[in-house]
Amino acid sequence: QLQLVESGGGLVQPGGSLRLSCAASGFVFDHHAIYWFRQAPGKEREGVSCISGSGRGIDYADSVNGRFTISRDNAENTVFLQMNSVKFEDTAVYYCARSRYSYCARYTAESIDSWGQGTQVTISS
Repeated sequence: QLQLVESGGGLVQPGGSLRLSCAASGFVFDHHAIYWFRQAPGKEREGVSCISGSGRGIDYADSVNGRFTISRDNAENTVFLQMNSVKFEDTAVYYCARSRYSYCARYTAESIDSWGQGTQVTISS
């Protein structure tokens, strides 16, 4: 059965780094783009980054561009989100999500057909 399992969240100080992982199973991994979304308390869920099934197509939200790096290991069915120079405003629950498509489409519910359970990232001094 299809599963997406996030890990790697935790508490980190501003300016620090964190690496999230999304382990996938139950489907042909490289046939699907994978997204990272996040949701902070009291805010709507927002798209953070996307990587195509091949790994050649990548997109970032303006808020994380230049600080976060998305990558995938199709041999290990895993997507990573390397978070550097983190800020207080990066505090949120981070979710990985499977796209209906092999390419990165818009960060909308229509593009997504499966979600992970989320991992908490807290930026605090």
